[in-house]
Amino acid sequence: MKKLILLGASGSIGTQTVDVIREHQDELDLIGASVGYNIDYLIVLLNDFKLKYACTIERNTVLEEKFPETEFFYGDDGLTKMAKLQEYDLLVNALLGFTGFKPTIAAIQNHKNVALANKETLVAGGKIINDALTENNVSLYPIDSEHVAIWQCLQGHKKDDVRRLIITGSGGAFRDMNREELKDVTLAQALRHPVWSMGEKITIDSATMMNKGFEVIEAHYLFDVPYNQIDVVLHKEAVVHSMVEYKDGSIIAQMGNPDMRTIIKYALLYPDHKADRLTHYVDFDVITSLSFKNMDYQRYPLVKLAKKIGSFGGNFGAILIGANDEAVSLFLKERISFIDIETYIFDTLKAAHFIKDPTADQLIESHKWAKEYVDNLWANS
Repeated sequence: MKKLILLGASGSIGTQTVDVIREHQDELDLIGASVGYNIDYLIVLLNDFKLKYACTIERNTVLEEKFPETEFFYGDDGLTKMAKLQEYDLLVNALLGFTGFKPTIAAIQNHKNVALANKETLVAGGKIINDALTENNVSLYPIDSEHVAIWQCLQGHKKDDVRRLIITGSGGAFRDMNREELKDVTLAQALRHPVWSMGEKITIDSATMMNKGFEVIEAHYLFDVPYNQIDVVLHKEAVVHSMVEYKDGSIIAQMGNPDMRTIIKYALLYPDHKADRLTHYVDFDVITSLSFKNMDYQRYPLVKLAKKIGSFGGNFGAILIGANDEAVSLFLKERISFIDIETYIFDTLKAAHFIKDPTADQLIESHKWAKEYVDNLWANS
């Protein structure tokens, strides 16, 4: 049995991870989970899985009395304490935002493998994470359709034979609009992703395609491939999740229905491909054609920005995340327009102080500074 701790259990990725665990309880044992403020969902997990450990934002004495055999943790410190526990095999990090950084580091230093759905961890601190993975001789498995696709396409092949990684993107809610039309789009429109069902934050990142920029940086650290060998292509159907092009001109692509549970299952059960009641197979009577288009960096400037930020390294990844987090938050609160998200991110990076070899604490401080800078920009606008 593989014992799991799941951080971010009540989010979109977290609940789908629970779906996978339920289907494979002969192999996967959920012993701990964090849920933020979603106490009702935690109670379901406590009853169904008899959790040994649980974490919420605030202390809840009623829960402690009702579930005396469970050890409870609280707040961000509680997430890190759970990552430092000894009796689990795999930490599944499905936390939102930069909150996921410290628990990832703690798990790796605790000699535990990590299945990572938290983009911010690698974007901000990829070098620190990779150094820790090497030092502690553990593995990091991506939970992301694009990176799992690349992971599969690399199986059985020599890294030296790779010409480039090709990350696909659907284009988000506004993929058929030009930049002029973006000026008047609404929050409700932005949240209507044409293919995937995701949380609000990632849905907005998909509309700006900031998520693709993050994925480029992640791919660099996950697969040790230079930025000039990582490209993004638009693919509306979202059936091909990513591709690897080899030096002989051949391209290997990974295809599948747009269902994150398939991706999660591969990461948790690697290297097995197992069927279950969640499995849905591709129907070629429904998917009759596939289209691809090179990335338009003028239409999606945040993708180009992310590639540049990735090549700079240092603390700029943490600043990029902080600026994006806060700008998207302002848009979700309908305080700024959709197009303002880009403006706030660019303005924040122009004002940022670059640190070439930041410590983990400096990354956390850089992220905090960026969020505050965006807030000040809005307050003074």
